[in-house]
Amino acid sequence: MRLSWIVLVFGVGLVQGQQPTNNDVILSSESENNYDGTYKYSYQTSNGISVKEEGFLKNPGTEGEAQTARGSYSYTAPDGQVITVNWYADETGFHAERTNVQGPGTTPAEIPIPESAPEFFRG
Repeated sequence: MRLSWIVLVFGVGLVQGQQPTNNDVILSSESENNYDGTYKYSYQTSNGISVKEEGFLKNPGTEGEAQTARGSYSYTAPDGQVITVNWYADETGFHAERTNVQGPGTTPAEIPIPESAPEFFRG
């Protein structure tokens, strides 16, 4: 028990001693919720993070009703590579594909959703 308190106090001291080291800001942000299961949002930050997502309710009011979504996110890895992940999620689960785009400052290329994905996700 005493060791737990020592670790807790030490951890809190470390966190309190840290100061933010960057001034990254949100460059753009959009959000739309239609309250019928359809939505979309996106944002981009000054440190190269980019996120997009959209979704809809599949088979509403039936036993097969399922929330579906697709999206992507990108960020710059410490080695300067832009990492992009495209994904979709539906009643079959979560499916993602990752790619690396070479070089610092490179804009991520769009990665097509796999042909096996439902048509909504490819369009």
